[in-house]
Amino acid sequence: AGLMKPDAAVLAGDGLAEVCETVGMPPVLGCGSCVDNSRILIACAEMVRVGGLGTSIADLPVAGAAPEWMSEKAISIGQYFVASGVFTVFGVTFPTLEGTKFHKLLFEGLEEMGFGKWGFATDPYEMAHMMISHIDKKREALGIMGPRERKLFDMADRRALD
Repeated sequence: AGLMKPDAAVLAGDGLAEVCETVGMPPVLGCGSCVDNSRILIACAEMVRVGGLGTSIADLPVAGAAPEWMSEKAISIGQYFVASGVFTVFGVTFPTLEGTKFHKLLFEGLEEMGFGKWGFATDPYEMAHMMISHIDKKREALGIMGPRERKLFDMADRRALD
């Protein structure tokens, strides 16, 4: 859909569009299947550590998705995201039995313990709505819903924060 290209910033909300245009990044970041996904988690950890957003990755308004996962290692990568605090949505099929204690732990219990949680949907629009709802909930909890004054730092300002 072109959302992983920098020029797609015009399709994002005002705040995200401003950040994307300023740093030249797309509004959607692909996280690949191996080392790329850990880089996304490092960026999330830095948002907490340096950016001061929340106290853990689980506080951030972020979501992961594997809408059409293609190998079994995707479930372990997704669980890495969930264990790190990221709400992660899977599509096509999910390899647990609904109604079991294990399924309940993955879809509810882990979040109650301060981690992320799993979501599942086969319809891409439902997946998107699940992620948007989660992001809005986390933004509200952080007090960053709606417009607010933004200050972009230059590198000298950024170094002064360290």
